[in-house]
Amino acid sequence: ERERERERGGAMFMTRNEYDRGVNCFSPEGRIFQVEYAIEAIKLGTTAIGIRTSEGVVLAVEKRLTSTLLIPSSVEKIMEIDDHLGCATSGLTSDARTLVEHARVECQNHRFTYNEAFPVESCTQSICDLSLKFGEDGDEDAGGMSRPFGVALLMAGWDTVEGPRLYHTDPSGTYIKCEAKAIGSAAEVAQSTLKEKYKPDMTFKEAEKLAVETLKQVMEEKITSTNVDIASVKPTFRLYPVEEVEEIIKELTS
Repeated sequence: ERERERERGGAMFMTRNEYDRGVNCFSPEGRIFQVEYAIEAIKLGTTAIGIRTSEGVVLAVEKRLTSTLLIPSSVEKIMEIDDHLGCATSGLTSDARTLVEHARVECQNHRFTYNEAFPVESCTQSICDLSLKFGEDGDEDAGGMSRPFGVALLMAGWDTVEGPRLYHTDPSGTYIKCEAKAIGSAAEVAQSTLKEKYKPDMTFKEAEKLAVETLKQVMEEKITSTNVDIASVKPTFRLYPVEEVEEIIKELTS
């Protein structure tokens, strides 16, 4: 009789492998493993760095070019969302495109309805709301997925009232406001460098240099104008052309 009760009790607790498969089920320790694995997937992605200053926000991202036959400009790691807003991505690019497309639609709807730019935090929250819709049944047009999105974003934007803003989002649907942030494969090393060298009163030029310098430090390959993307929001979004990226890299080496 006691053995039967023990077996019944054991059946109540699934093994870790079974909890691994479910996105809507907490483990007995209070964890959702699929979300944790999605966060781990970001650590396999390329390194991205964002730094906020009083003049604007700078984004710098490593691009992994797996072949010399690849056209570097076709590898998108920094994407424009609206005139005043852009993001750097690390993780699954296809997932990033889904979130960015959603953000673009939200921005245009807001502009059409209220005749003003969508606040950066509201746009970030909208992306995180979509990130939480994994595993939901019912409305297929809602844009949710059967698994968490395996991508982290650095949202850089300019608010008409609050000025430059930098936010970090992750697959759990959490977002935080940052002064400087690194994501991707070398995030820990890059973040500790930013902690040491970031100053609240630094100029935009200094932030630009720090972002590329930090990226150079953590990249496995030699930094060039083809394997790095740089963008700024001050107050409009702008992706730097190859010539400008070259100049910034030359300044570092000189």
